[in-house]
Amino acid sequence: MVSRTELRARLVADGLAGAVATTREQSLRRYRQFAARDPRVTLGLLPLRRWNERDVLALMADRCGVPADFCRVSGPDLIDPERTLDALDAFAERLAAVAARRGAVLLGTGHPGRLLGFYAGLADALSAAGCLVLTPAQGRCVDITTRFGVRTYNLAYVRGVALVREGGARGTVGVTGAHTHSPLPVRAALEGLAQGGGPLPDLVVGDHGWVCGAGQLGLDTIGLADVDDPAVFVGEAEGRVSVAVPLEDAAPEESYRPLMRYVLNRACLSQ
Repeated sequence: MVSRTELRARLVADGLAGAVATTREQSLRRYRQFAARDPRVTLGLLPLRRWNERDVLALMADRCGVPADFCRVSGPDLIDPERTLDALDAFAERLAAVAARRGAVLLGTGHPGRLLGFYAGLADALSAAGCLVLTPAQGRCVDITTRFGVRTYNLAYVRGVALVREGGARGTVGVTGAHTHSPLPVRAALEGLAQGGGPLPDLVVGDHGWVCGAGQLGLDTIGLADVDDPAVFVGEAEGRVSVAVPLEDAAPEESYRPLMRYVLNRACLSQ
């Protein structure tokens, strides 16, 4: 079992907290974009109030531990590992609660190249605990606007975790999935559930548009978010995201395995 002290050391050593790969320039640019309600940064969330740049920075300092100073404009950004650990504990509590009632769970990621293994481990454990891991609308086309124009993706599932692949990439070998911030995949999945008459998820687990898109629709959501994804933390502050875990989201995939083990142990879901 990974202890809190051991995990704290791993978080810092692996660059998931402490000084992270996300640069200060990137974070501040995203805060400005969020304040301007740029849809590339709001991730499907419609803020309930007006957030200016200073409001966003103050929130991110409170939730993530980034420096609350606009004068710091370069270098790596910072995440307080204690805040990460506290959020992981709350994340585990939500998993334990849905497992206790054998609820329906939808898991999805816009960062499949990095976070797929983390979510897949959760999906396996939740399924073993008697939860219904939902996989609706498999293969459905989703048109997403990118910097290269509108591209068509297909909704797919790998080990119970939703992601999108470019049109035509249907196999699982060598094609993990596309990186996206869009809320459209979770909307397509939920539309598939509604059309099929299946149960809506009791909990949505994910990142980027999966968290914000589902939270905007009133579903219980928890997820991981980097310091340049302020929408997830605004969603938490406004009550539409239950738990937002501050975490560098672009580290090597194996870096997230200790987190998965820690969360499953805390949730009493270890197999």
